[in-house]
Amino acid sequence: MVTTFEAGQYDIAVIGAGHAGIEAALASSRLGMKTICFTINLDAVGNMPCNPSIGGTGKGHLVRELDALGGEMAKCADRVCIQFRMLNYAKGPAVHSLRAQADRHEYRKLMKHTLERQANLTLRQAEIIDIGIENGTVSYVTTHTGALFRCHAVIICTGTYLSGRTIIGEAVQDGGPDGMFAANVLTDKLRAIGLNLRRFKTGTPPRINARSVDYDKMEIQTGDEPPVPFSFETTTPLENRAVCWLTYSNERTHKIARDNLHRSPMYSGVIEGVGARYCPSFEDKVVRFADKKRHQIFIEPMGIDTEELYVQGFSSSMPEEIQLMMLRSIPGLEQAEIMRPAYAIEYNCIDPLELLPTLETKKIRNLYGAGQFNGSSGYEEAAVQGFVAGVNAALKLKGEEPLIISRSDGYIGTLIDDLVTKGTN
Repeated sequence: MVTTFEAGQYDIAVIGAGHAGIEAALASSRLGMKTICFTINLDAVGNMPCNPSIGGTGKGHLVRELDALGGEMAKCADRVCIQFRMLNYAKGPAVHSLRAQADRHEYRKLMKHTLERQANLTLRQAEIIDIGIENGTVSYVTTHTGALFRCHAVIICTGTYLSGRTIIGEAVQDGGPDGMFAANVLTDKLRAIGLNLRRFKTGTPPRINARSVDYDKMEIQTGDEPPVPFSFETTTPLENRAVCWLTYSNERTHKIARDNLHRSPMYSGVIEGVGARYCPSFEDKVVRFADKKRHQIFIEPMGIDTEELYVQGFSSSMPEEIQLMMLRSIPGLEQAEIMRPAYAIEYNCIDPLELLPTLETKKIRNLYGAGQFNGSSGYEEAAVQGFVAGVNAALKLKGEEPLIISRSDGYIGTLIDDLVTKGTN
């Protein structure tokens, strides 16, 4: 039994330092609240465990709105992104969406340094294992080392770490993304205080070594000239420093997937969680879109100072040897070397119908949720929810009116309204 000790007093504690936790911690501290932000690993602050990009259809709108409100994501993206493209140019301006490839390492580094330099904000490596509730209101959080921090509000931004379980074929182990360990104890505590948790699943593609790729068999995808920034405050000209590539799966790729569906955790019952509809695994695409002869596969750099490439459109939970067979059936990837195999990850999240429009829980006063904990997916969706939760926690402690963005005011309002009124399955 670890002995607990009084470690400090704060206004707001943020659990997690991914994209939701970053914006929540920055927003609350910039509004004058003494804030502490916890992360299981300081090297995972601002991590991009899936695609190394910011923005995209709908998502680019969220980043722009967040920037207009004073968030950090757009500014960081403009400083570290290596290729900028405006999507949907062939359509009307309302759906033009900026998307940029980020240097994953530089994004993490810059966001961590931003938190470290922020006044009123303490960044701390620790696993939170307990949230204290007194008279129906949050009162403290406790770390795995026994440090008890008194606080008046808590924002849960646990991403995919809450009882996380990674799955690669028959290889299943407890853990968070990128080999981090999971937050298992907190799950039981959240259930004990009456929150209704669900089991969700997401996935990520393999990463491959650039030296093993034949680009001559692919279509080049260049950035826009001149690049358009995310942030309204960016005045320095941006530079495209990388290119992406496009190739396609084929009937051979699809046959390998179909022939090995019995080894897919999605179809064998190993995976229990519900996956996002708009981001299916490759084997799921082959089944659901059986009439499609090919699927787009984008090859995207993970950064400037690495040979690691992201295989966009190829999420999978298949065994590693099946992943390699499928990859090597694709033009340009015949000699592909996997650096990180694709994996699925299951995790716990709250039913967002248990949240108010401020993102405060209905059952526990001053307890907020943001990001994948709320049943959503995506860096940008997480960031805007973190900002709204951080602002509302601060405003409530100040005794001021909450920030509630309506559906007619922006994409952020639509996203949050959908979550808290319609839920998500």
